[in-house]
Amino acid sequence: MRVVIVTESFPPDVNGVAHCALQTARHLVARGHEPLVIAPAVAGASEHDAPCDIIRVPSMPLPGYSQVRVALPSRRLAAALAAHRADLVHLAGPFVLGARGMAAAARIGLPAVAVYQTDIAGYARTYVGTGQSAAWRRLRAVHCAADLTLAPSTAAVRDLAEHGIPRVALWRRGVDTERFRPQLRSEALRRSLAPHGELLVGYVGRLAPEKHVELLRGVSELPGIRLVVVGDGPSETTLRGLLPRAAFLGRRTGDELATLFASLDVFAHTGPYETFCQTVQEAMASGVPVVAPAAGGPLDLVDHGGTGLLVTPQDEDAVTRAVLDLAHAPVLRAAFGAEGRARVRERTWTAIGDELLGHYHAVLDARTAVVA
Repeated sequence: MRVVIVTESFPPDVNGVAHCALQTARHLVARGHEPLVIAPAVAGASEHDAPCDIIRVPSMPLPGYSQVRVALPSRRLAAALAAHRADLVHLAGPFVLGARGMAAAARIGLPAVAVYQTDIAGYARTYVGTGQSAAWRRLRAVHCAADLTLAPSTAAVRDLAEHGIPRVALWRRGVDTERFRPQLRSEALRRSLAPHGELLVGYVGRLAPEKHVELLRGVSELPGIRLVVVGDGPSETTLRGLLPRAAFLGRRTGDELATLFASLDVFAHTGPYETFCQTVQEAMASGVPVVAPAAGGPLDLVDHGGTGLLVTPQDEDAVTRAVLDLAHAPVLRAAFGAEGRARVRERTWTAIGDELLGHYHAVLDARTAVVA
């Protein structure tokens, strides 16, 4: 099968869309298919270890958030679809480049699978205080034109249905359970971060307004607790001022990130607009109990009282109380961590990738049935 993956983001970007698109390309190659990736151009991008060919289209940084790039109009996309002789187009988090990919696919009659990954309307509320309706209009235009939309959580499926988007199916995300595992817990790292034996509570993710990392202020001030913040983004300077006792480690990836996850005592996520929340799943794979908002993707991932604690979204006191409850309960933390690991052990990217191929074949079969 020849597949063109049109993605709003791709490594070296570090985010859910980029990571999922990379894993999709890798799985297609592993199963003997021929993917091509079309993504925005990024400074410093190196494709030498990419799983397949990548075509980069011109892009510009999002004003006020240079880590996010927006594709500019280009004829390369339509030409690439034709040249690759694609059987199907995969639209990863479509909004700007993906919308153009959908239009190009429609013009030449190619089936398209759109993967909903980003709560654009939630971001509009955060950054401009309005624009949710315009964001949903844009999303509807793309997803209604697709043969199938895949959503990563039941909350996302519900949101899409409520906004009039048809043909939606659930497709969750995988996790690398070989990389993220409890055995990587490092006492040396723990001593360096908590020299007085403090409990380590960590956040991993972008440091941006929509993540509401400031809700960890109460946690950072608890005695006997050291807050560790991993990531970068436009809010870093502000957060350093709000959380002066926290350890800011910057962006970490690969095995280094996996060791950090495994060395935490509690993982705390604060963003209320997650369609999935991969870092929660990586914490669970690492055997770490989770505190997360009772909204969006974490509702599917976190079993309240079983693998962690769900709290009222955007409630600093609720986050602080939940972390304090776990801080005083080492046996409960261990039980939550072990159960979390057990819950995600079979959610490998191989299994998730095979599910995706099943969706591809269903779309292609439906197209063939219509033609027949």
